Amino acid sequence: MREVERPFMPVHVSIHDVSPACADEFEAALALCSTVGSRPALLVVPNFHGGAHLLDHPEFCKRLRGLQSSGHEIFLHGFLHRSRERYDRARAPAGFAAWLFAQRIVSGNEAEMSDVTPDRGRALLAEGETVLREAGLRIDGYVAPAWSMPAWLLAELSSRGYHFAEDHLRIHDPERGFSRSSVVLNWASRSPARLLSTVAFCRAAKHARALMPARIAIHPFDTQYLVLRREIERVLAWARGDIVDRVAELFV
Repeated sequence: MREVERPFMPVHVSIHDVSPACADEFEAALALCSTVGSRPALLVVPNFHGGAHLLDHPEFCKRLRGLQSSGHEIFLHGFLHRSRERYDRARAPAGFAAWLFAQRIVSGNEAEMSDVTPDRGRALLAEGETVLREAGLRIDGYVAPAWSMPAWLLAELSSRGYHFAEDHLRIHDPERGFSRSSVVLNWASRSPARLLSTVAFCRAAKHARALMPARIAIHPFDTQYLVLRREIERVLAWARGDIVDRVAELFV
C-alpha cells in the first residue's frame, strides 16, 4: 500500500486556562500531551474568575516554575478570564452586536479584552504581568481569553516587548510587526451541541495544516469528557513528529 505523504506544516500545542482552580484537570491535560512527547505552552490565568489567585497557591506556582525550567513556555492569559455578564454601553468600546458575538457565541462571558476600554485593558495586562513575575515565571507570550484581540492590543503588546500573540485566525509577533495565518483546533463542552460541532470542525479543519501551521488548544475541563479526551488523543497522535515546543518555530 502506498504511504500517504504527511502534511509538512508544524503544529504547536497549548493548554489554556491554567489555574489552581483546575489543577487536577491541568495535570490530566499534561499527561495527554506527554504521550506524544509534547511540552505544551501553558496559558496561565493570574486570578481565574476572581476566585483562584495564583499567588495564594505557592505549590502550584512551584509546579509551573518546574515546568518552565523543563522547557514549557508560559503565556499570560488575561487576568480574570471573565467579562461582564451584561452589556454596559458606557464601558464597552464595541457595540452590542460585537459584545453579543464575543460573549455569547465565541465564549461564555470570558472574552475579557473584548469589552474593556484600552486604559482598562492596559491595567489588566500590567496586573497580570506583575502576578506572573512575582510567581517567579518568565512571560513568553500573551493570548487573550477567547482569542479576543481588540484593535489596540497588538500595538500595546509590541510596546511591552511581546514576541507572541494569537487570535482565532492568525499568530503574531507584535514587536516585529509580523503575523501569519494559522488554523486553531479547539473544543468546547458548554453544551452537547457545542461539543459535537467543535469535534466535527476539528476533524475537518486539521487538514488545513497542509497550507499553514496548526495550533492544538486544550482546555483542562475538556479532560472531564471521554469523547473529548479521545478526540484530543487522536489529534495529538496525528500531529506526532511535527509538534514544536516553541512558538517561534511557527514563524519559520
